[in-house]
Amino acid sequence: MFAAPIQELVDELGRLPGIGPRSAQRIAFHLLEAERQDALRLAQAIVEVKDRMRLCDRCFNVAETDLCTICSDQRRDKSIVCVVEDPRDIVAVERTREFHGTYHVLGGALSPIDGIGPEQLRVRPLLMRLGAESVAEVILCTNPNLEGEATAMYLARLLLPLGVKVTRIASGLPVGGDLEYADELTLGRALEGRREVAG
Repeated sequence: MFAAPIQELVDELGRLPGIGPRSAQRIAFHLLEAERQDALRLAQAIVEVKDRMRLCDRCFNVAETDLCTICSDQRRDKSIVCVVEDPRDIVAVERTREFHGTYHVLGGALSPIDGIGPEQLRVRPLLMRLGAESVAEVILCTNPNLEGEATAMYLARLLLPLGVKVTRIASGLPVGGDLEYADELTLGRALEGRREVAG
């Protein structure tokens, strides 16, 4: 349909998550119409990320060196580890400015349908960290969906016998949400996670 170089660019862009065929075409034609320097800056940024970024040796967050900026920060509380599925989840938690511990990135969630079992996740390195570091609490911060819940339950069963405090992030109604629009699971979680009101 298009000239070969454009079609190749559209095909490659279409392989990116969240980019459908029409979005891939729009981006490809935007890049075609952009100044050469703009396109080269984008290409260079992609090459830089691939050449310079790696996974942290301790927590598997993205890093430029052996340890990510969080693991190498001496001000972080190393006794609390927040377990997340993906490095992007760290960004979400950090935006709250409420957590000052360290992280552990599993690299996904249990999903037997997709062939993802405990062996495909970074569960063993988490257990090794607990043995090597003085971890007092593990916060299970997996997504509140079927796979995330299954992963949290699996990890809790593994971690509780080790004598470490295991907590799960609360889930429920968003601030500004209306009860009438909440689904049963969300409302049920909000009721389970209720806390006493201090007078």
